[in-house]
Amino acid sequence: QVQLVESGGGLVQPGDSFRLSCTTSGVVFSNYDMAWFRQHPGQEREFVAAISYTGGSSVYGDSVKGRFTVSRDDAKGTLYLQMNSLKPEDTAVYYCAAALPRFLSPTRDVRQYDLWGQGTQVTVSS
Repeated sequence: QVQLVESGGGLVQPGDSFRLSCTTSGVVFSNYDMAWFRQHPGQEREFVAAISYTGGSSVYGDSVKGRFTVSRDDAKGTLYLQMNSLKPEDTAVYYCAAALPRFLSPTRDVRQYDLWGQGTQVTVSS
């Protein structure tokens, strides 16, 4: 059974740092490009960051570039999102997703991702 399970969500203050994890099972993790998306209430899912199956390439959404870092640990089958300098507008449900590589770089297109976690809430508020 394929599972992607996000963890680490919660309430943090503006300016704080925070790390999300996504643990996988039932898949050969090292075969997949991995990504983080987020969704604000009433809005479509927004691309946050992605990392290639090799770990050698990563891409970021404009709103998080320079503040967030995506990484992976293939031995643990786990994806991470280190979030620094958090802002209230980072408040959202964060999802991890997996896609078999189809392009030279990991894609930002939500439609290309086949496997999804259930999401974890991150709230940035004072």
